[in-house]
Amino acid sequence: MEYKGVRIEWLGHDTFKLRDGSGTTIYIDPYRLKRDAKDKADVLLISHEHFDHLSVDDARKVASADKTIVVTTRSCADGLKGLKVKEVKVVKPWERVDLQRVLVEAVPAYNTNKINPDTRKPFHPKDAGMVGFVVTIGGVRIYHAGDTDAIEELRRLSNIDVALLPVSGTYVMTVEEAVEAVRMVRPNVAIPMHYGTIVGSAKDAERFKSMVKECEVHILKPIDDY
Repeated sequence: MEYKGVRIEWLGHDTFKLRDGSGTTIYIDPYRLKRDAKDKADVLLISHEHFDHLSVDDARKVASADKTIVVTTRSCADGLKGLKVKEVKVVKPWERVDLQRVLVEAVPAYNTNKINPDTRKPFHPKDAGMVGFVVTIGGVRIYHAGDTDAIEELRRLSNIDVALLPVSGTYVMTVEEAVEAVRMVRPNVAIPMHYGTIVGSAKDAERFKSMVKECEVHILKPIDDY
């Protein structure tokens, strides 16, 4: 999908590749990539330390020691030691990183009602400091929710062009909660994610699309040759 000159590709699960007309390339949460990326990351964003988001093997496939800047949380930065990149920038919720061609804003991401039955704690606790991201690239503002519920902080986001929202439930928003997140974020376009790999299916994406009335919804086919 292309939105105002920015190419948005879904590589499955929560993994996205963003590329603008100048060739600036961003990867978000690379996971289960099949090969080394031809277009190496100028910016690599990793939302939190769970295995399906922080995958060092997959990060190596998109990273370049010469140019890649990683933006992530402290716990992820510790887990990435040994990855050869230009720089790692650590963020907390609501912090911003201006990389000239790309602006990255970290957004809180946590559960309010998804409880791990083994620990009886949220799968993604608020105090863990996990994040989503608002990325401005090529003048387009793209919100990647990470693993979160429809939390009240989403109302603080503004001027979002494209929202990438989980829809599978279990660890993240259900379809109904993702519909509520659309109302909170008010994007021009919404794209469902976090299905078809660990939990959730294409039926969740279709139901999300059928329920959203406030904006366009694009269901992307995963590009599976990565």
